[in-house]
Amino acid sequence: MQFSELGLSAPLLKAVSALGFASPSPIQSQAIPVILSGKDVLAAAQTGTGKTAGFALPIMEKLSSGQKPGGNNVRALILTPTRELAAQVEDNIRGFNEFLDLKTTVVFGGVGINPQMKRLRGGTDILVATPGRLLDLYQQNAVKFDQLEVLVLDEADRMLDMGFIHDIKRVLKLLPAKRQNLLFSATFSPTVTALAESITQSAVKISVAPPNTTVEEVQQILVNVDKSKKVGALTALIKQQKWRQTLVFSRTKHGANRIATRLTNSGIPSAAIHGNKSQGARTRALSEFKDGTVNVLVATDIAARGIDIAQLPVVVNLDLPNTAADYVHRIGRTGRAGASGQAWSLVSADELQQLKDIETLIQKLLPRETLSGFEPDLKLAETTLSAPKKPKKPKKPKQQKEANAGDKKPQAKASPSRRRPARRKPARASTGSHAS
Repeated sequence: MQFSELGLSAPLLKAVSALGFASPSPIQSQAIPVILSGKDVLAAAQTGTGKTAGFALPIMEKLSSGQKPGGNNVRALILTPTRELAAQVEDNIRGFNEFLDLKTTVVFGGVGINPQMKRLRGGTDILVATPGRLLDLYQQNAVKFDQLEVLVLDEADRMLDMGFIHDIKRVLKLLPAKRQNLLFSATFSPTVTALAESITQSAVKISVAPPNTTVEEVQQILVNVDKSKKVGALTALIKQQKWRQTLVFSRTKHGANRIATRLTNSGIPSAAIHGNKSQGARTRALSEFKDGTVNVLVATDIAARGIDIAQLPVVVNLDLPNTAADYVHRIGRTGRAGASGQAWSLVSADELQQLKDIETLIQKLLPRETLSGFEPDLKLAETTLSAPKKPKKPKKPKQQKEANAGDKKPQAKASPSRRRPARRKPARASTGSHAS
């Protein structure tokens, strides 16, 4: 299939060609015609599958022939979980916009709000935003949704993991009921599905990979090493393997700083990126990593969202993540769009349970290696593959419980109060629902 078969106009096809896209990826070929038809979409697609173009191109096609936005108005809203991802999505959209006349804007926290308010004054066709900064702008009357046509929740699973559900609900209350809803997620978890069902109508479900599976092109390797020797082992690996561009994951912000400093002191230029860094420092670190000024970028899970680097060869888990799904997200930074890549995990004996959870989720035992000079004193126990865990059934809605309360038998008489009761007849127990 070619992009010309998907219903896109000449300006977009010209931009796609100029950017070097030969043919649409599976998520693009499936999502673009459905979005152009006006239907809601619930799509499962891992990072690196081309999902941004999958929703951006049809949105731009629809907006290119519509009415221009009025002052402070937005026609398409794309919500993302992190600043880096917001910037990356808007950068991609600007590339597709080369031969169109659509106005795009990106807003996120960590930088001054006044320049963002100024850019929004004349209205914008496409606004890419993080939830918190969007709500700040709305409270200052800097953004309006009277002309909103499309809402996109990008990486919905990560937004829920990061606790954005309340902000998302607040945003949803501000939007017109009549709109197209597009929800993109790496996984269809119960919480994502519940959110999708609450905002979409007769959504078309699209999935380009089995849920919670890792990209096949990624070679996964486990090295058993003691916790205290991990940074030394990482330094040795980088030098032995002659890695020039490596993304390293740390579980904590403090750990990311410490690792980057030790690597730099060992002659490997490195930088850390995490939530405590200013937006300027995060942008600079990512830019230096992309242009080769630094060879290693040490990141936390949240900060790594939105890191989009073509042909990133190696990802290293210096610490295994607390949740198995995050392992899938991490190694998805390499092996993107069909390219090959390696994911190394330095695992100590105390991380056995995290390893078991990961192997259960991906249904694969990670091949093990040892690193000469870093043989562990505490050997990691062997693991066996068990059946994947079934997702927990969602609890019944609270209203249902309350509705059923009246069908129950009368409750037993409550225990007496600490005060001495007055001399009167005891009240009858209520047959309805009671306060907890």
